[in-house]
Amino acid sequence: MGILLTDTAASSGMSTIVLVVVYIAIFGFLYFVMIRPQRKEQKQKAQLLSQLAIGDSVRTTGGFIGTIIDVQDDMVIVEFGNNKNCRIPMVKEAIVEVEKPEDAVEK
Repeated sequence: MGILLTDTAASSGMSTIVLVVVYIAIFGFLYFVMIRPQRKEQKQKAQLLSQLAIGDSVRTTGGFIGTIIDVQDDMVIVEFGNNKNCRIPMVKEAIVEVEKPEDAVEK
């Protein structure tokens, strides 16, 4: 009877270790598939927004394309279209894509 109890205790301890290893493996997989790429993308966007300058052509989250005419701490003023009277202040996070004037000349 004593042998039977020790075998059961040993197998339950072993199954706990296996369960912990499986949880660690699942968390590691999720980290490399979901969390790490998202953080990398956030860093790239933060770097892009920190390098905004006057004269850059930008595309906003709404799909509008314009030119930056003023840069402040967390706001930019963007001029849209050929009509020079359409100037809209917006937060930097609303900018999705930036094209520097040098990039346009090379293309």
